[in-house]
Amino acid sequence: MRGDASTRPGHAPAVVAQVLDALALPLARQRRRPLRVGLSGLQGSGKSTLAQQLAAACGGRGIDAVVLSLDDFYLGRRARLLLARQVHPLLATRGVPGTHDVALLMRTLAALAHASERAPVRVPRFDKGRDTRLPPPRWRVVSAPPRLVLLEGWCVGVPAQSQAALRRPLNALERDADPHAIWRNWVNRHLAGAYARLWRQLDRLVLLQAPDFASARRWRARAERPRCERGARHAMTASELARFMQHYERLSRHALATLPARADLCLELDARHRVRAVHVPAAHCR
Repeated sequence: MRGDASTRPGHAPAVVAQVLDALALPLARQRRRPLRVGLSGLQGSGKSTLAQQLAAACGGRGIDAVVLSLDDFYLGRRARLLLARQVHPLLATRGVPGTHDVALLMRTLAALAHASERAPVRVPRFDKGRDTRLPPPRWRVVSAPPRLVLLEGWCVGVPAQSQAALRRPLNALERDADPHAIWRNWVNRHLAGAYARLWRQLDRLVLLQAPDFASARRWRARAERPRCERGARHAMTASELARFMQHYERLSRHALATLPARADLCLELDARHRVRAVHVPAAHCR
C-alpha cells in the first residue's frame, strides 16, 4: 500500500483509515479479549498523536479503543534513584528498558479484558513535571472491555541485542559513563526478559519508521525549543539534550535496523514527518 507523500501521522485521515483497515480482519476475528496493538516509533515520530487519532477514528466506527502509553508506566524518581545507587548511575534517567513497571502494565492489559462497572480498571498516569506517577484516584478509569488496546512507546517491540553488540560503546555517554558496559548489559537483560514477555502479549505491531536517528534528534530538539523559549522549569539546553538523547541512541539504532521486518504494518516517514509509504512486510501478509 502506498501512502500520500504529503500526509503526516496523526493528521492524515487517509493514513489513519489505512491503519484501521489493516486491523479490521484481526479485530473481526478477536472474540475472547481485546486486540492488543503495539505502536512503536522513535522520539518525536508522532506515535502518541497517531494513537489518539486512531482511537478517535475507532469511535467513529463503533469500536471501543483504549490507548496505553509506555511512558505512564515509568518508575518514579525515588525508585530510579534507588536503582542508580544499587546498579548504575545512568538508571536515574527514565526511558530505557528497566525504568518501567512492566508488571503493572501486564496486569493492566489483563484486567482490561474484564473491565466492568463493578470492576473498573484504573490506568496509570505519569506526571513528567514531578517525575512520578499520579496517585490512583487521578488515574483514568475504564468501565467496559475495549475491543482494541493500543500500546504506544519508543521501544515497543524492540528485541534484545547480542552480547557481542554490547561490548563496544556507541557514543560518548557509553564510553565515559558506562566504560564496563554495566548499564547497557542491565538494560539488555530487562529487554530480553520482562519486556520480551510483554511484546509477546501484543497481537500486532504498527511501526512509525523514522529515516534515521539524526531525524529523531532533530524532532526531539524541535519539540524542546518552545519549552526553552518560555523558560520552562525542566527545559534542556542543546548540549543537555544531546547528552540526553545518547541514553536512547543504542536501542533507537537497533530499532531502526530490526523493527521493519518485525512489524505487521510499517509507516515509512521522511525527515519532515511525511508518510512516504505504508506497507506490510512480506512475512506478515496474513
